[in-house]
Amino acid sequence: MSDATHLADRSLIRLSGEDVRGFLQGLVTHDVRELGEAQPLWTAILSPQGKALFDFLLWAEGDDMLVDCEAARAEALAKRLTLYRLRRAITIAAEPARFVHWSPASFDQPADPRLAALGHRWLADEAGANASDAWRAHRLALGVTEGVSELGDGETLWLECNARELNGVSFAKGCYVGQENTARMHHRAKVNRRLVVAPLGEPGKRTRIAYPDLGLMVEHRRVEDLGDALIPDWLAAALREDSAA
Repeated sequence: MSDATHLADRSLIRLSGEDVRGFLQGLVTHDVRELGEAQPLWTAILSPQGKALFDFLLWAEGDDMLVDCEAARAEALAKRLTLYRLRRAITIAAEPARFVHWSPASFDQPADPRLAALGHRWLADEAGANASDAWRAHRLALGVTEGVSELGDGETLWLECNARELNGVSFAKGCYVGQENTARMHHRAKVNRRLVVAPLGEPGKRTRIAYPDLGLMVEHRRVEDLGDALIPDWLAAALREDSAA
C-alpha cells in the first residue's frame, strides 16, 4: 500500500479569524487546548441530550483550525458551525486545496488520536490513490466506528460511540453542548449500550449499517447482549471496568 493514500470521502473545513480555539472550546467534546500542530484530536458536536451529530478530527494550522470531516456532511457541518458562530469574527469555509491522507505504516506522520493501531493520518496539498475502502476495512477490523451512517444522526449518546475509550472526550474542560448528560454517564460509570462491529447477519432494529463486501455490520447493542460482536482489547478493558464499577 502506498504511503500517500488519499481518503477521498473526507473534506476539510477551515476556520480562521478571532479566537477560533475559544469558539470551538465551548462547542466540541474534546479540550482544544490539547491540540498541537502535528497531532489532531478526534471530537464531536453533540445535541443538547449528548447524542452525536457530527464527529470529526481537528487540526491546528497556525491560528486557523481545519476540520477533517465526512465529505457528504461537510456542508451541513459548516452550517451548524456558522449557526453557533453568532457575531464572532470567524470565517468558516471549505478548504478544497488540502487533502486528507492515511496509511497504516507511515511512521513519520501523526498517529491517529483514537487508537495507535489505526495508523497514521496527515494533510497534504495533493491527492493520491484513493484509500477510502482500505481505511474502512482497517478501521472496522479494529472495532472503531465513525460517521453518520454508523453513529447515527442524533441517535447515539457520545459515550455509547466509545468516545471515552477512543479519546474523543475530555472530562476536565469547561461546558460544551451536551456536556451534562455525557459527564453524568461518565461519573456514574454507566454506559448501557455500545456501538459494535459484528459479523454480517440478518439486519434488525439495532443494525446501523451492513457492509456485505466486508462481511461485517455495525450495531447498537446492550452491553449484556453483545453476542458475536468483535470485542477488541481496548473495548474489552472498558467493559471490565464498567462491570467492576
